[in-house]
This record gives sequence, structure tokens and C-alpha cells, in this order.
Amino acid sequence: MNTLKQLSSVLIVLTFSSLWSCELLQVKKQEETQQPEKKPVARVHNAYLYENDLEGIVPAGTSETDSAGRVAIYINNWVRKQLLIDEAKSKIDFDEADIQRKILDYRYSLIAYQYQSYYINQHLDKNVSEEEIKEYYEANLDNFPLKQNIIRGKFIKMASSVPKIGEVKNLILSNQEKNKEKLQELCFGYAANYTLEDSVWINFDDLVKGSPFAEIPNTVQFLHSRKYAEASDDTYRYFLKITEYKKTDDISPLDVVRDQIRDIIINKRKIELAKDLEKEVYNEAIKQNSFEIYR
Repeated sequence: MNTLKQLSSVLIVLTFSSLWSCELLQVKKQEETQQPEKKPVARVHNAYLYENDLEGIVPAGTSETDSAGRVAIYINNWVRKQLLIDEAKSKIDFDEADIQRKILDYRYSLIAYQYQSYYINQHLDKNVSEEEIKEYYEANLDNFPLKQNIIRGKFIKMASSVPKIGEVKNLILSNQEKNKEKLQELCFGYAANYTLEDSVWINFDDLVKGSPFAEIPNTVQFLHSRKYAEASDDTYRYFLKITEYKKTDDISPLDVVRDQIRDIIINKRKIELAKDLEKEVYNEAIKQNSFEIYR
């Protein structure tokens, strides 16, 4: 009788164990069904690149052709980098702990940089007054040496066969408004190339490129000794009026470096905003007792 009771107890235990095992198997199968198998798109030795690794590579709104191209480039780059990594590991012993620290540092730098960029874009004032530009220019004159000879003046390239070419010299040298208009009309109708805006600084070499003036052996001496010059070749005549000049290594005129100074001022503002953000976050963390340093 005792033997029968013991046998009944064992059967009950086995039955419950079997049922429990079946339930575990069913749960496991359900989990496997709910988690679809990742589909690889590339392999290098034992490393795989999966479809879900490509998420975010293609911006929304990109055409199908461009999307396929971006994905193909990313996959190809991944393969090349993975091959190089595997080759490096086979030839050099790396300090994995040091590499992981550098990876973390790089990750933190990326996150911080993206937030700094967001903060700067939200707070940056891109309006720079003329007074700010002049003040910076006058305080930093030595930082703006010229890298080329420049002039303010007029330059005309005109075919020698033009009927009214004899009028050009008198017109280009005249300061009368009516003669300026006549010269403008003549150049518009007949000149192969011309520059009449003598209030703008121009690189002298760029201005006279392709003309006999480009062959002058001593440009500085030429600019210093001439206010007007003519030259010709087989087809064209060239007219040059020099209103003002600056030579290489002179201080750049403000008009030449105005945009450069504006960019410098804006960049300094970006740097200050980044510093302000860091201070603000740090000081707020101190107030909130958000961090501790254990020594």
C-alpha cells in the first residue's frame, strides 16, 4: 500500500514537471516567434552587418536610387574597415581597455558636440555691426597682410578692329558722368572683357591674366610708376587705369577683409557660447548636488 502511494506521488511530480517543461517550451517558442531573426547584409570573417544596423543612414525623402547608393557605400566602407581591423588585430597586440576608454571618450565628445551645436544655433547672434568690424580691424592690423598685389581701377580688352577704339583712352581717363556712361555703352557693345567698377579692390594678376600686362617683370615698380597704360597683341588692345594700388605684404584694406573679420567675430561668439554652456551646466549641477568626486 505504501509502495502504491509512493508511486502515485512520483507520477504526480512527473506529470507537473512535464506540464511545466511544456509551458516553458511554448513560452520560448513564442519569444522566438516574437523576435524575428536578424537578417545579415554583409560578413567579414565572424563579424556581421545586419539590416537594422543600416537604420538612419538614409535621410527621409531620399530617392530610391540615392538611398541604394548610400547603403551600398556604407556597406562597402564597413567591409573595408572591418578587414583592416581584423588585419591589425592579427599583427599587433592592442590594449583593449585603453581602446574602450578612447571609444567612450569619443562617444561623449560627439554627444557634447552635438548638444553644443544645438545650443549655439539657438543662441548665436549673427548680426555684426560695421563698428565691431572696424574696431577688430584696427586692433589687429598686423593679422591682415596682403598675399598679392591689388588695385582699384579700370581694365578693358577690346578688339583692335573696333571703329570707336580711339575714344577709349579719353573716356577711361575722364571723371565726367556722361563719359562714364559712354564708356559703359562702348564696352557693353564691343569689349571682349572689361572692369569699370574702380571702387572695388581686385587681384592685379587675376585682372590682367592673358594680357601683355601679365608679362611685366616687376609688377610693383610698374604699379608705382603708372596711373595709365596701354598694350596690344595681334588681335586686341588693352587699356588699364590704376586709381590706387597695394602691394604684397601691405596691410589689407578693410574692404578686402571685411567678410573675413565678420566670420572671425561670429566664430569668437560661438566659442564664448560653448564656454558659457559648460559653465552654466556645471554651476547648475553644483546647486542641485548632482555629482560627487570621491578621493
